[in-house]
Parts: sequence; C-alpha cells; structure tokens
Amino acid sequence: MATAALQGLAPFPPERAEHRPEPALFTERGFSLRALRDADLPWLCDLYASTRSDEMALVPWPDPVKRQFIEQQFTLQHRHYLAHYPEACFWAIEHRHSGVVGNCYLLRTPPEHLIIHISLFPDARNGGLGSALIRQCQADAAAVGCGVRLHVLQTNTGARQLYERLGFVAEDGEGSHLLMRWTPRETPLS
Repeated sequence: MATAALQGLAPFPPERAEHRPEPALFTERGFSLRALRDADLPWLCDLYASTRSDEMALVPWPDPVKRQFIEQQFTLQHRHYLAHYPEACFWAIEHRHSGVVGNCYLLRTPPEHLIIHISLFPDARNGGLGSALIRQCQADAAAVGCGVRLHVLQTNTGARQLYERLGFVAEDGEGSHLLMRWTPRETPLS
C-alpha cells in the first residue's frame, strides 16, 4: 500500500507504441520490459531506497525517519523525471517468474538518446542485465543514426566503470553528476 508521500504523485504517461529494447540476454533468461503504472510506485520507492542504502546506513536517524526521507527524495525524483522528460519511455524490468527487478527510463530524441535512469534491485545486479539493456539501447540508437548519453553520480565509480567498458566517454561534471556520451563510431557493439 502506498504511503501518504506516494499518494497523489503525477501519473506515468500512457505507454507509447514504440519498440522496447529486448536484448537476447533478457528474453533468453525470462526478462522483459513493460510500461510502468502508477501501482508500481511503492516498489519503485523501494528500488530507490536500495540505491541509497549504504548512504542511509551512515545516518543516525530512526528507521521511520529514514524511510520518510527516502520517500520524499523519491517523490522529488519522480516529479523531476515526469516534468523534464514527458516524452520518455518509463519501463519496469520484469522476470516472468520472480516479478520486477528494476527500471529503465529512456528518451529517444535525435541526435542522442538519453538513458535517464536505470536501476536494478541488489539481487539482480552484476549479472549482465544492465549491460545487456544498455548495449541494446546503443544498438537501437545507432540504427537510427543517434548516439547515447547519460549522467552518472561522480562518486559511483562502479557505474562509471561499466559505462566506460560499454564505450561511454566522460565529458564534464554537472555538480554531483558526470555527463557521459557514446557515439556509434567510438565502439563496436560486439
């Protein structure tokens, strides 16, 4: 059940009739993408909390206060994404047996597609799913003559290393985040 902080949030836009990236690694292992729905907000907040768990472990607040803070931060992030990227695709990453394992937000506009957000629950990380999805986003962008860009938290060295392995090049910092770009001519997708 959604808490008061999650109730009344702006709804996700209706699903667009666009191609969803479905990398072979996903489909072979029973994963797929589907449009996010407003009913997904509670688990999306839990996913967001999982990305902040190390940081929150250092804060000496009681657990209910930590949860309230996380819900407020998630609410702000959700509103930001919907306000700034209303034409984006907002997807849940699901497994046919175990349910949702993460999310991906992608804006497909020339000259570069923007990976707005990609996140997996801890149990789904480090298994190649994120890499497969990003590679497919790169291939889809290249097929229409576009590059891909994303932003990564400057302190998230693991994600930055992943993006570098996938051919993204760091350009400049924007406050707490670093802009990274990939162009089809920089890296083969094999």
